[in-house]
Amino acid sequence: MKVHILDDWFDTLRNLPSFARLKEHEVTVWNDHVENTDILAKRLVDAEALVLFRERTPVNAELLERLPNLQLISQRSVYPHVDVASCTAHGVLLCSNMHSDTPSHAAAELTWGLILAAMRQIPQQMESLRAGRWQAGVGKTLRGRTLGLYGNGRIAGAVAGYARAFGMQVIWWGSEAGRARARDEGKTVPDTRSTFFAESDVVSLHVRLKPETRGIITGDDLGAMQPGALFVNTSRAGLVERGALLSALNAGRPGMAAVDVFDIEPLTDPNDELVNHPRMIATPHIGYVTEDELDLQFADIYDQINAYAEGAPIHMINPEIRDNS
Repeated sequence: MKVHILDDWFDTLRNLPSFARLKEHEVTVWNDHVENTDILAKRLVDAEALVLFRERTPVNAELLERLPNLQLISQRSVYPHVDVASCTAHGVLLCSNMHSDTPSHAAAELTWGLILAAMRQIPQQMESLRAGRWQAGVGKTLRGRTLGLYGNGRIAGAVAGYARAFGMQVIWWGSEAGRARARDEGKTVPDTRSTFFAESDVVSLHVRLKPETRGIITGDDLGAMQPGALFVNTSRAGLVERGALLSALNAGRPGMAAVDVFDIEPLTDPNDELVNHPRMIATPHIGYVTEDELDLQFADIYDQINAYAEGAPIHMINPEIRDNS
C-alpha cells in the first residue's frame, strides 16, 4: 500500500525498530505540519493508507472528499480530530487501538516531572543561577502533602504510585461512576467536590476529552484551591473551562500551574499570556513524546495497516465500512 505518515516533526519514526513493520509498503513520511487543505490534498492524493501522529492534523470532510484513493486511516488512542461520519461516507476505514490495558508511562512520568519542577521551582532556580543571582526562592517538599487525582484511569494510577513513593497522601475525584469505583477499590474520596479541590496541595487532571467532559474543570473549582497549591494538566486543555486557568492564576488560586496541553496546538506565539505567566510551568505537549512510547504506539499503528492489507482489519472504529462492502 501507499502509506503516508503526517507530522513526524523530528523524523523520529524511521529510526525506531517498529518502522520495519512497514517494509512491504511504499512509505512517505512528512516532517512538517500543514494546515492548508489544498496543500494536504495535493500531498496525499495517491495515499491509500494515512497514518496520523496523534491529534496533530484534523481529518474532515473537506480533506476526505479530495483523497479518492484513501482506504484506511490508522492511528492510536482517541480520535476527536477525525470526522468518523465523513470517513464512513467516503468509504474510509478508521482503525485505532484504544490500548485500554496499558497506561502511557511516558505521560505519567512527565506529570510527575512537572509536579517536581513546579513544587521545587526548578525552572526558576535554573534561570536565577544562569543569571548569576544564585537562589531564587524557597520550594515545597512533597512528603506529607496531598495529591488530588481527578480521574481514576491508568495514567492516574501510575501517578498515584509515584506519589506514594514520595510519601504523599492521595485523594480522588471524578465522575459519579469513577468515584464509586474508587471507593470500592479502597481509595480516599472526599465528601464533596469543593473539599477535593480545597484539600489538595496538588491537583492533577487525568480524564479523556469527550463532549461530556469538555470544560469539566471550572473557574469555581480552581478558585477553591489553596493559594499555595498547584494545578497540573497533562491530559487535554479542553477539559478546563476556556480562560479559567489564566483567570485563576491572576486571582492567586491556585498559586501555580504546570501544563503540557493548550487550546491551540501547536502553540507558536512567544507572547502567549498563559505560557508566560510567572507562576506557570509549560511544556509543548510532550507527555507521550519519548522514543520508547512512540515505538510502542506506532507498532500498533503499523500492525493495523498490515492487518488491513491482509484482508483482516483490526481495531475498527467504523466497521460498517466492511459490512457494506
